[in-house]
Amino acid sequence: MASELKLQISVDVLELSELSTAECQAMELARQAANDAYAPYSNFLVGAALLLEDGSLFKGSNQENAAYPSGLCAERTALFALSANHPNKKISLLAVTARRRHEHEYLAAMPCGACRQVMAEYEYKQQEQIPVLLQGPEGKFYRFKTVSDLLPFQFTKENL
Repeated sequence: MASELKLQISVDVLELSELSTAECQAMELARQAANDAYAPYSNFLVGAALLLEDGSLFKGSNQENAAYPSGLCAERTALFALSANHPNKKISLLAVTARRRHEHEYLAAMPCGACRQVMAEYEYKQQEQIPVLLQGPEGKFYRFKTVSDLLPFQFTKENL
C-alpha cells in the first residue's frame, strides 16, 4: 500500500516597507546587477545579490551566449564568483530579481532547478540556512527561510 508524504513550505509575502534595511540593500544590489546582465538574446535581465555574514554584499547577473547552454544564471554567477574569490565567507541572504530589457518594472524571479541545486550545495557547505528573498509579482517579495524550502528533495553527497 502506497503512503503519502505531505510537504509544507512556508513563505513570507511582503511589501517593500516590510523588508529589513539589509534586505532592501540586497534587493537594490540585485536590481543593479540585473541592469548589468548580458542578455542580448532573451532580453530577460536577472540579478542576484548575496548578503554576507560580515554585512558586505556581492552580486551576479545572468550571462548569455549564442550557444545557449554556455550561458549562466545570475544566482550561479554570484555564488561561483563569491566562492572563487572568498571561499570561506558565509552567506546570510540571497536576493534575486528580474526585468525585461525595455521595461522598468521588476518581475517575479524564480530560480531554475539548476540554480536551486547549486544554492542548496552552498547552504550544505556552510552548514547554515540561507534565507532567500525573491522578487514576487505586483511589487511583492517572497522570503523563504531556507533554500530547502525551494528544493525540499536535494541531491547531496550522501546520495553518491
